[in-house]
Amino acid sequence: MNQTSVDFYLLEDSTDDAKWLLACRLAEKAYLRRHQVLIYCDCQDTAEMLDELMWIFKENSFIPHNIQGEGPNSPPPIQIGYAGYTTDPTGFSDILFNLSDEIPVFHQRFKRIIEIVPHNDLEKEISREHYRQYRISGFKIQTHAIPLKETT
Repeated sequence: MNQTSVDFYLLEDSTDDAKWLLACRLAEKAYLRRHQVLIYCDCQDTAEMLDELMWIFKENSFIPHNIQGEGPNSPPPIQIGYAGYTTDPTGFSDILFNLSDEIPVFHQRFKRIIEIVPHNDLEKEISREHYRQYRISGFKIQTHAIPLKETT
């Protein structure tokens, strides 16, 4: 049986930025626990938006991060990648935040995968398909309900 675990975070908040704010909170938590994280987005624009949000989402927070391929040769513990660029996230195998509509081909190299499920029908259906694929692969799956007050 596969040792990879997958956590689905089910948002009750339907605001446009709820998914991205929760991703920042979870990335901060992972960083404080000394994990290495690859955050995988659908496109470069989304990756750049998340990159900017990580600098400002919380006044007293600092999350060392950059978009994959930018910055120093020794990357910070939080990398943001995106479809079309991220083909092999060298050196990262701890936590994958999959914020993309697709499951990246390299997902099995990670010990833990995080999926954030927004509170809208289209994205819920995409998440259900991801859930089915992970279950077929034998991953250990858990779900976590995130109430409205916890996304901000």
